[in-house]
Amino acid sequence: MHRCAIIGCGNVGATTAYALLHAHLFSEILLLDIDRARATGESEDLGHAMPFLSPATVRAADYPELAGCELIIITAGAAQRPEETRMDLLRKNATVFRDIVKNICRYNRDAILLVVTNPVDILTELTRRFSGFPPHRVLGSGTVLDTARLKYLIGGQLGIDPRQVHAFIIGEHGDMELPVFSSANVSGIDLSHFCAHGCRNCTPSDLDALFVEARDAAYRIIRAKGATYYAVAEAVCRIATAILRDEQTILPVSVAGGGAYGITDICMSLPAVIGKNGVTRVLEMPLAEGEQEALLRCAAHMQRALGEVLACK
Repeated sequence: MHRCAIIGCGNVGATTAYALLHAHLFSEILLLDIDRARATGESEDLGHAMPFLSPATVRAADYPELAGCELIIITAGAAQRPEETRMDLLRKNATVFRDIVKNICRYNRDAILLVVTNPVDILTELTRRFSGFPPHRVLGSGTVLDTARLKYLIGGQLGIDPRQVHAFIIGEHGDMELPVFSSANVSGIDLSHFCAHGCRNCTPSDLDALFVEARDAAYRIIRAKGATYYAVAEAVCRIATAILRDEQTILPVSVAGGGAYGITDICMSLPAVIGKNGVTRVLEMPLAEGEQEALLRCAAHMQRALGEVLACK
């Protein structure tokens, strides 16, 4: 028996529940929302899919029922509006998170907490501080989605399966994130070598343009349809799968770096080994000089933002 709870039944929370049902990871999924009627409606709608899937229970719940959940996914909070940056959301969602985490800890102090709400990296750090949980049991969705977007675009540019592209976006899930092209490869072939010999339109400037397209994808999608949720739900499901199946797989999640690259006191999106206990270890991958400088600037930016929101409490 595996139990999961999703706090927040908006577009991301409901779509995440749908993705988890298709992954057959949990025997029971609890939906919590400040709007209880919304949670009830989503659970009933999802329940009607059970005849087509493996048996599972989806139901609306309250905080006392979190006891026994192995994984608690937090998607609640204000949604990002058109032309609003992820950092604009910070003050609003930091207040929401203080109450959410307090209620979680009242009934469950053994679960792994997975933060999805934006700005995800700083909210993951706040969740770690508010909860007092050990760092390995608090993580965020980080740049798993951003990395997937970049791989999708590079694969399209090269005319290959994007699953064969191995490249990370790290730092933050936001405007100061950075691609690590220096170690990127296509099935073990250095990306720059592959581009030079297998693609006419894949110069360093072309790759930089693809990164910008990946970084700014959320803004375009939000302007077009109001929200993003399909791909992020799959990203969350991928992280949950790594945890439940103890895969020890490497994903760029929001995590306390533990001194990686000399960065402390902030959660950042970094490659980490993920298994049944959450974060097994954070990997300090080699970075080119410019990449390391960009990462440190990103860390300083996030630490300033964290300091500002903590000063308001």
